[in-house]
Amino acid sequence: KADLFCFQVTMGSFGISTIALFVLLGSAAGFLAGLLGIGGGIILVPLFLWAFEVSGFAPEILVHTAFGTSLAIIIPTAVSSTMGHRKRGNVEWHQVVHLCLGGFFGAICGASLASLLSGDWLKGLFGVMQVIVAIKLFVFRPRLPPERSDSVALGQLLAVGFAGGVFSAFFGVGGGVISVPLMVIALRFPIHLAVGNSSALIVISSLSGALSYVYYGWGAEILPPFSFGYVNLLVFVLVAPFTIGMARLGVRVASRTSHDKLVRVFAILLVFVGLRMIYSAWFI
Repeated sequence: KADLFCFQVTMGSFGISTIALFVLLGSAAGFLAGLLGIGGGIILVPLFLWAFEVSGFAPEILVHTAFGTSLAIIIPTAVSSTMGHRKRGNVEWHQVVHLCLGGFFGAICGASLASLLSGDWLKGLFGVMQVIVAIKLFVFRPRLPPERSDSVALGQLLAVGFAGGVFSAFFGVGGGVISVPLMVIALRFPIHLAVGNSSALIVISSLSGALSYVYYGWGAEILPPFSFGYVNLLVFVLVAPFTIGMARLGVRVASRTSHDKLVRVFAILLVFVGLRMIYSAWFI
C-alpha cells in the first residue's frame, strides 16, 4: 500500500508550484482568448500538454486528459458568451435547438473517435489543425455571400451542428473556428448571428464532449488525483474562474490595439507550436 501511495503521488499530486502554474496558464489563456477573439481550447490544450507533462501525468492519459479538461473549462465560458450575445439579440433559439442537436451527436462521435487513437496521434493531428487554423487566420479573407432572407432547412442546421460537434470533441476545443465560417458561408447568416449561435452550440458540444471523455476515461489506470475519467476537476476549478475573468480583460485591451496585427502574431505563434507538436508526436 505504501508503494502504491508513493506511485500515485509521483504520477500527479499537485504541489503549490503546480497549482500556481495552472492559475498562471489559465489567466494567460483567458486573456489571449479575449484579446484575439479565439476560443480558449486552441490555447488551453497546448498549455495543458506541457503543464501536465511537467506535473507528472502518465503519457498514456496525458493527451486525452488535456482534451477532456479543456472542454470542461470551455463550458462556463461559452455559457457566459451566449448570455451576452442573447442580450444583444444575436441568438436565434429555434435555430440553436437544431444546431445543438447535431452538435450533441457530433461531439459523441468526435470523442469516440479520439478515444480510439493514441496520444501521439491526437497530439500530431492537433498540431496539424493548429497550423491550418493559423494559415486561415493569416491569409484567408473570404468574400462573404449575401445574407439569406429565407428560412434555413433543418438538415443544414443539423449538418453544421454535427460538424462543429465532431471538431470540438475530437480536438478538445470549442469549435467556433469551424462553426462560425460554416454558418456565415454555407448558411449565409449575418456574422453577429453566426457568432451568437456558435456560442450556444459550443455549450452543448463542449458539455457532450466533456461527458464523453469522462465516460471513456472512467476506470482508466494511473489517472491523476481529482480525475473523473479524462476530466481533471481540480484543474477545472483552478483554471476556469481565471480564464473567464481574464477573457473579459482581454476584450477590453483588444479595443485599444490593432486586432489584425495581433491575429497575425498569434497565427505565427500557432504555426510554431503546431509544428513543434507534430515533430514531438511523430518524429521523435
